[in-house]
Amino acid sequence: MPRYISLIHIDESTAPAEGPSPELGRRMEELLEEITKAGVMLDTAGLLPQAQGKRVHWEGGRTSVTDGPFTESKEVVGGYALMQCKDMAEAVEWAKRFLQVHEEFWTVTCEVRQLAEG
Repeated sequence: MPRYISLIHIDESTAPAEGPSPELGRRMEELLEEITKAGVMLDTAGLLPQAQGKRVHWEGGRTSVTDGPFTESKEVVGGYALMQCKDMAEAVEWAKRFLQVHEEFWTVTCEVRQLAEG
């Protein structure tokens, strides 16, 4: 069965400074339990804010390292889910369900891509 990664892009300006609400946490926990029991979820995690990250860039034969936050970024990768699904349509349906547990003030996008495998 093919594997898919859902890269979760978050507009940090719409995310509450204190993090997700307890209600969102509860809904997320229920969905993660369901997707795990369905045998779809292989791994998932959220990421710390981009202010705590670094970017390593390669150009012209040199690397450079930039400390976060990255002011030119409106959306940042806030987490990921690695899923094993029968097809892209199933992976997209799980991504939709993930987005729908968020309150309306969040701006979240899931980029769903199939992993290239040998």
